[in-house]
Amino acid sequence: MPPLPTDALRRVVIRSRLNRVLEFTRFTIHDVVNNPVAKNAVLAYWRLSKQIDRSGEIGELERQWNPTGRS
Repeated sequence: MPPLPTDALRRVVIRSRLNRVLEFTRFTIHDVVNNPVAKNAVLAYWRLSKQIDRSGEIGELERQWNPTGRS
């Protein structure tokens, strides 16, 4: 029996962006390959996901460079 997670021990599950998008759209990889509508939908959500992640990273970096928020 594996030990229970504690403060010192945590389990980190890495989920790829594609898996998250496929779960959100409820398409399978086979749908994406065989259906152009599904492919375009997954591609649009993929790009949106990348844009959201990048904007969050930019915001974090700006807060690190200028923690007081002054120009």
